[in-house]
Amino acid sequence: MSNQHRSRRLALQALCCIDAQGPQAWNLVEVFIRDSRESPHIVDNAMALLKKAFDDRPACDTLLRRHARRWELPRLALVDRNVLRLATHELRTGRDDPKSTINEALRLAREFSTAESPRFVNGVLDAVARELRGETPTEAPAEAPRENPTRASSTDEEPAVDADTPSDDE
Repeated sequence: MSNQHRSRRLALQALCCIDAQGPQAWNLVEVFIRDSRESPHIVDNAMALLKKAFDDRPACDTLLRRHARRWELPRLALVDRNVLRLATHELRTGRDDPKSTINEALRLAREFSTAESPRFVNGVLDAVARELRGETPTEAPAEAPRENPTRASSTDEEPAVDADTPSDDE
């Protein structure tokens, strides 16, 4: 596992913690990263990436809202949302080659999320990267994975139903 991937892993875990617990979790997140048994170089990179990605959330979320078709960001799975935020930040800053950034995001999605998440993450990030390059999208933006815990369906054949959406019987 590369040092860069290790830094991204820590930054993702910290973003998820802050997303779930709120900004008051910063102290805990810093302790988590510093106590991670990683080298000082990886820890410093993870902290820097975390702070920059966290500060860049509003701009990243604006991009993501345009490309996560029919999904509000708060309704996305916690890990997927933060993988997307982290990668979108990196795409926006041009830190690495876009393909490399997307591949790293897919790797994190495979490692920490559902089996369908990499496909969803890939579709959204491809659309984000195209927009950032000034290209017009050639196909519809990605849909969220069906296994997403915020939406449930009783069988694979039935469409997912929002808990907040009234049924036809109501």
